Amino acid sequence: MKFTKQDLLTLLIGLFLFASCKNPDGVGLDVDPNAAITGTLVVSPVTTQLVEETAANTLGLNRYPLGYMTDPVFGKTEAGIAMTVYPVVNTDFGTAPQLDSAVLVLKFDESSTLTKFYGDTTNSKYSIDVFQLANKVTTYKSSDVQSINNTLLGNFTGKLAPNTKTKVFDVIAGKDTLKTVPAQIRIPLNKAFIQNAILNQGTAGTATDTKFIESFKGLYAQINKTSSTGVGGIAFFNFSGTDSYLQLVWKKTNSSNGVDTTSVNFPIGKLVQNSTGGSSISGVAANIKHDYAGTPVQEQISNPNPSASYNVTYLQGLAGVKTRLTFPELTGFTGTYGKAIINKAELVVEIGENAPAYPFNAAQRLSLYRWDIAHQPANIPDFTTFSGSASGGAALFGGYFDSLKKRYIFVVTSYVQSLIDKNMEDYGTFLAPTSYTDFQNVPSATSAERSIIGASNTTANKIKLNIYYTKIN
Repeated sequence: MKFTKQDLLTLLIGLFLFASCKNPDGVGLDVDPNAAITGTLVVSPVTTQLVEETAANTLGLNRYPLGYMTDPVFGKTEAGIAMTVYPVVNTDFGTAPQLDSAVLVLKFDESSTLTKFYGDTTNSKYSIDVFQLANKVTTYKSSDVQSINNTLLGNFTGKLAPNTKTKVFDVIAGKDTLKTVPAQIRIPLNKAFIQNAILNQGTAGTATDTKFIESFKGLYAQINKTSSTGVGGIAFFNFSGTDSYLQLVWKKTNSSNGVDTTSVNFPIGKLVQNSTGGSSISGVAANIKHDYAGTPVQEQISNPNPSASYNVTYLQGLAGVKTRLTFPELTGFTGTYGKAIINKAELVVEIGENAPAYPFNAAQRLSLYRWDIAHQPANIPDFTTFSGSASGGAALFGGYFDSLKKRYIFVVTSYVQSLIDKNMEDYGTFLAPTSYTDFQNVPSATSAERSIIGASNTTANKIKLNIYYTKIN
């Protein structure tokens, strides 16, 4: 009997429709029983290995980290921000200008309440120091150390309130106007320094961006660990709008020998257009440090045996640690179960601790990605398919934390089929935290969250790959 292409397609559809369901329960997202996935269920093992992240690229981030926290499992994490201050070109400071105030204003990120802060806002006190950069910002890796001049220019000390709007006085034509502004921190800077470095330079000092930056260099904000208290946390600030800036208020002599008070806001960072038609911030960089000394994380990282088994493994943002996954049964799947069509495959990632709690809650979203042949990050086929679909595609792919069942689930059907059929080589598959609003397959500098997940050697919450398949021969 000779089959046409149409006959073969009809046969395959029939196999999908009439395949028996041996294990329809127990895995995956809750679904309508009438739409349940059918097929034979195989719970395939997954092995894990903890890996330190490489440095993150912090050029053009949509939010920047600043803070310091001490985690009993993940050790110490520190993040500082190097900021290029751009002038309002040709600012005229007038006759005999005298500075009233200079304030560095940093606006908390507002893209999501889940992304603007990670850590403790209730009991911890934060001391933030500001210095002048010794050189202008030219490097953007999170591991790059930005040189600073050691003279302290300003300090903020107190609790952080990332969800509370602020009331401030705005100087407009000599009048103080009270207005409500987004949640922010305001750091007064040394008046004598700003007077000399900016106002005394006159209009010539702000003639061009290049001339001003060559002279002023920029500012660097970091946590003063000695003056801070509590376990701490990491805040995220946004520089893409007009709400983060260096505000100058000064008096100048007017034509009738009176005195006028005026102000100007010098923006931090510069919004530039990129080659793809989008835009991003230039001139701002983050420096991130991790210290795992004496922690369970360090114990795993330092183990020279890459095949060592553990009950838990770790995931940490801010270019911290990620977990490499291996699927030992997939290369021989056809030999064990026969040639098969994968109806659905789900990677189930269980939390490996009893109750992750404030201030170190479980990461709200994880990324799952692979290495290509050059060991460069690449999306797996399922993410590409779902993200290209209608609204809600990211949720269909998964990776969001289920706080009731304390787990994450990824749909990886196409990826598993490709690995079984050997149409794709597994050069490395990785789990890592990612920003709640932005999926990233590169080291993240926009999420400070972390998770402790069940590994390959545990029993109660083992990471696993659930595969529903239909045998076709």
